[in-house]
Amino acid sequence: MRWVLPQRVRVTTMNGNLQTKLSRVIKRPFAWAAARRLVRAQDGATTVEFALVAAPFLAMVFAIMETAIVFFAGQVLETAGADGARLIMTGQAQTLGYSEAQFKSAVCGKIYGLFNCSAGLYIDVKNYTSFASIDTSKPVDSNGNLQTGNFAYQPGGPGNIVVVRLVYQWPVYVSLLGLNLSDAAGSKRLIMSTVAFRNEPYLGSSP
Repeated sequence: MRWVLPQRVRVTTMNGNLQTKLSRVIKRPFAWAAARRLVRAQDGATTVEFALVAAPFLAMVFAIMETAIVFFAGQVLETAGADGARLIMTGQAQTLGYSEAQFKSAVCGKIYGLFNCSAGLYIDVKNYTSFASIDTSKPVDSNGNLQTGNFAYQPGGPGNIVVVRLVYQWPVYVSLLGLNLSDAAGSKRLIMSTVAFRNEPYLGSSP
């Protein structure tokens, strides 16, 4: 015995199937359009790109700033060393009876707060018999530790050969892509000012 669906039921079923197919066909272009809009969307792209480059960019900026500050500090120390050496070369430090502490205080007055002068600046003033015998090596050991045991204060007299050295350990905070300014222990850079000269026959000396 075979069952035959009524005509109305068959028409309704066909209409339902047709509507489902049509809805799928209609929805497909909209789905592709939504996908294309998602791919083409640029909202937030700048934020994402900045997040990717922010860290190395800021590190590079800080490294450039620190390098500039270190070189500027070196130039300031060179100027202070030249001014301090002039006090000895012209005999002012000798005639006024400057002690090592007084000479250091006079040098620190030329630095204007850029350095921790009282605790971090080291001064070495020595006499030499000739310019060829002057020791210009860095006062550090094999591990980069500063050695100040042989530092002295010997301003000398008229006609003496004198070397004035100012030494400061500058802290280094940024090391980027192999650029490391530190050359001493403790991530510090040794900044030095060395001035070699012969004392003038200042007032009160024999000709």
